[in-house]
Amino acid sequence: MEGSQPARTRKISANLARKIMDELGENVYLCYQCVKCTSGCPVAEYFDWQPNQILRALQLGQEDIVWQSKTPWLCASCQTCSTRCPQGIDITAIMEYLTREALQLGYKPAVSEVNVFNEAFMREIRLWGRAYEIGLMAEIKLRNHDLASDIDLAIEMLKRHKLAFLPTPVRTPRKVKPVPNAANVIAYYPGCSLHSTAKEFNDSTQAVCKEIGLHLVEPHGWVCCGSSAAHRADPVAALQLPLENLALMEQSGFSEVTMPCAACFNRHKTALHDIRESEDDRAQVEHAIGYRYQDSVQVSTLTQAILNHAGASKVAARTQKPLKDLKVVAYYGCLLTRPPDVTGAQHPDNPTDMDVLLSAIGAEVLDWSYKTTCCGAAHSLTRPDIVLKLSGRLLNEARRAGADLIAVACPLCHTNLDARQIQMNLAEPLPVMYITQLMALAFGLPEKASALHKNLVDPRPLLISKGLVAPPA
Repeated sequence: MEGSQPARTRKISANLARKIMDELGENVYLCYQCVKCTSGCPVAEYFDWQPNQILRALQLGQEDIVWQSKTPWLCASCQTCSTRCPQGIDITAIMEYLTREALQLGYKPAVSEVNVFNEAFMREIRLWGRAYEIGLMAEIKLRNHDLASDIDLAIEMLKRHKLAFLPTPVRTPRKVKPVPNAANVIAYYPGCSLHSTAKEFNDSTQAVCKEIGLHLVEPHGWVCCGSSAAHRADPVAALQLPLENLALMEQSGFSEVTMPCAACFNRHKTALHDIRESEDDRAQVEHAIGYRYQDSVQVSTLTQAILNHAGASKVAARTQKPLKDLKVVAYYGCLLTRPPDVTGAQHPDNPTDMDVLLSAIGAEVLDWSYKTTCCGAAHSLTRPDIVLKLSGRLLNEARRAGADLIAVACPLCHTNLDARQIQMNLAEPLPVMYITQLMALAFGLPEKASALHKNLVDPRPLLISKGLVAPPA
């Protein structure tokens, strides 16, 4: 048209897309904008650019959008996008890569709290070998100039002896001694949480497994798996830390290790997946740990171990006090099942292991649509506002489903759903119990075995009203 200006052209650069392909093996050009990643993302409302838009920016070489966006920093690493992507793109891995690369290029973190958490967490691991919660929280609060928030939560946890005042330094032994009869027992990797904020999970797990004949042995010298912080900040450590543990198990003579913590399970399974897929990764980590891993140790969740070695029938036979009239929803969280090519889950959005065990002990298991919806655990110490909203929504949906309580099998989920209720100002708190606590009750074990006094939302009034716990004398 006469007098019209020539159309602007934009040069498309594939530099960043090529770097992602070289580093991760992920091809961003496979994305055809179906928007499944965004529609299923639990924290999408907090993003400035949606996940599909970040993928489009990568395709177009719009690096200014990518480096300044909050989205990669606020990604909850729940693996929903990676699980549901029809093109098989590991979007979570790309988000984690972008935060690392932004720092490498000198960009200021778009969400500074997340970077502070990653740095503090990895520092604790390098110092002590395991997470030291009080030290971690103190550094984060000081560096974020936010000493007041969560003080109520910390006080309640201290009252219940769920936080250790001093760290316990640990290192994997240089020479590993074989454990007698290791091939006939199950290695037990409790992870950092079960020795601190989730002691009730540890106590009830030990008691329940003893009752059904599962002999658990905790190897000496295991270290933290690195959790989500390592995957964002230090991918070398994210691979090396789990392999140090698996090498320890293998040299000890174990053929299986069970991991009650969902994050620990997922990180160890991810490390195994990575070394199986990449000879370079395998060679790198084996050189670092000084051991050629034979890949002889099976990694299982606690519910898998119980079902595989005891079975629902044995659990039902051991039940002395069926949890009749107790309406329960099972909450699995994100990382026990996602992504299925890593975890091996056949039904990542509708798992049933806990449902089967709850039915075996006589509970009425209710169906609901939120079994694997993220509670926001990755942001527990960085963006509690996100956690409160996501976890509050889960509690409300459990109520709407008619549940008396929520059963969980993850210490991170339990902290968000149980402990943070004191900050939600709910009209009626909803008890949240580990499945092993419920099994201990059904087995008729002493109350000490279920450690009910450790829960911040006391489940005992509900259990007394159902005739499952005796009222105080």
